[in-house]
Order: sequence, then C-alpha cells, then structure tokens
Amino acid sequence: MAYANPDMRFEFEGSRTGSGECKYGAGGKGLTHRVSLMSSGATPNAELQKPPKARPSPTPTMVNIVIIGGHGNVALHLARLAAGAGHTVTSVIRDPSQNEDILVTGAKPRVLSLEDSPVSDFTNLFTETKADVVYFTAGAGGKGGEDRTKAVDYQGALKTFDAIDGVSTKKPRLVLVSGADVGNEDRFPEHYTEEDKQIALRVRKAIATWYKWKYEAEKVLVKRTSFEWIILRPGGLTDNPGTGKADIGRTHITSTISREDVAVALLHLATVPSKAAGLAIDMVGGDKLIGPALDAFVEKGVTDWLGQA
Repeated sequence: MAYANPDMRFEFEGSRTGSGECKYGAGGKGLTHRVSLMSSGATPNAELQKPPKARPSPTPTMVNIVIIGGHGNVALHLARLAAGAGHTVTSVIRDPSQNEDILVTGAKPRVLSLEDSPVSDFTNLFTETKADVVYFTAGAGGKGGEDRTKAVDYQGALKTFDAIDGVSTKKPRLVLVSGADVGNEDRFPEHYTEEDKQIALRVRKAIATWYKWKYEAEKVLVKRTSFEWIILRPGGLTDNPGTGKADIGRTHITSTISREDVAVALLHLATVPSKAAGLAIDMVGGDKLIGPALDAFVEKGVTDWLGQA
C-alpha cells in the first residue's frame, strides 16, 4: 500500500510477490518509494539476515511471543528486536526452506499453514509456547489473486482468533497488523485534510481487494471479547532504516513509515497496559518517539477504527 501527494502523479506497480513502486512527482519526474503489501513469503533483505543485536527490553517483563506470518519483512524485524531484547520468539512459517532466515533473527521457526493447518494446531502452539502475545503479520501480498488474499488475510486471521479462543489457560494478547484508512469505506475521519481524502480515494481503488479482506477481518475481531486485542494500522511501508519516531493516532496519511519502525511499535505493544485492549492505532512517519507516543495515545483511550461491525 502506498500514498503520494494528490496533486502529483500516482502509480502503483505491483508484482507477483506483492511488491511494487509508488512513484510520484510532477509529470512523472520525482520521487520513487519502493513499497509493498506484506507477504509472509517475501524474500528478506540483507539487513534482516544479520544476527540480532543485544538491545535492552523496553520493560523488565520478558514475554513469550508468537509471530504468524514470520517470514515477512516486518515480522523479521520484529523477531530480531524481540529476541535481542531477551523475549522468547516463535515465528510461524509455511515453508521449511525459510527456517534459516528465522534462526538468524534469534527466533525459533515453526512450520504451520494458515490455509491448511487446523485451528487446533495453532491452539496447541499457543499453549505449548505459553504465548503472552500473538502477532498476526501475515498477508498474501497480492500473490494468488483475491481467493488467496481472502484465504490468508481474512480466513487466516479468523483461524488465529479462534485458536486464541481455544486456549484453556490464560489467553494471549493479539496484535493484528492492518493498514491506515482500512474500514473507513466511503467515510473519512474528521481530521483528514483534503489531501488525505484524495490519497485515500486513490489507494482504496488501487488495492481494493486487500482493503476489503483486511476490513472484514477487523469487523470480526472487534466483536471478540474473550482475549485482549490491539490493531496497529501503519501507512505506506518502506524499507528505509528506522528512525525510532512516528506519528501515532489520528494521523494524516501523507507520509510513509519504515517497516523497522512498525516493528518497534509492535514490540512496544507487547507490554502496554490492558487499557490498550480494543484500540485500533494508526501509524505513519513522524517526529515523535514511538514508545512515548503510543503510551500517550493509549492513555487517551480513543480508537482510530471507524468501521461498522
């Protein structure tokens, strides 16, 4: 997904792996951002294959983490950060050939298929690992057409929700990765500028299938009450190095956000207070430190979700 200034040329060029280029500039001359929809089967870049660096945990609490869609680039960043902070991380992948990419992050790979494995296999995994937090970062990434997008982004998400429901001990918190502006349909948040509205209209049209099935998954999740859940909704994604800064909540959608910064936010959400449960949080590039900005938004107790369940 990608955003660009509405008075400039907008292009989204997709590929079979779900990646593409968002080009904008007067007359087609200007900036090009490499962006992509999240795909759990994407090939990680060299930066993601570096061994995890030792990093202090944001809190003294160590948690057990399971990442669904563990081979996506956001997921690989998250695994490196979490393992480096001392958390125990299990990354779920569908292809055993991806094992090494997971191991170098410091996480443990587990092969399961969102499309083929039964709900009970995921419930058993969450129980066995004593998961405190489950991240759903999986996505078809535009690969395989609408049927596969529905199977992974929607049905795979519901399978994860049901698997958490099936845990008989303390149920883990779910953090679902979605996208900014998902679920707004033909409406716009009150804080959107005219520029935001024009961008939203273009992107909603460009990746309508992705928007549709992410929204359908969100509509199911917001009705769940048996476990804590949070939805993180980043804007257009880039592979730029993380800055540790962003705009959080009630955002405009005129700037992109690096995958590494999204991973920083995801890790922070592992240990935020329970009052964050039930919130959808928009995130784009900005100038506020990610942790404090998330804490401030959670403290307000508002949500960015405008959908109709």
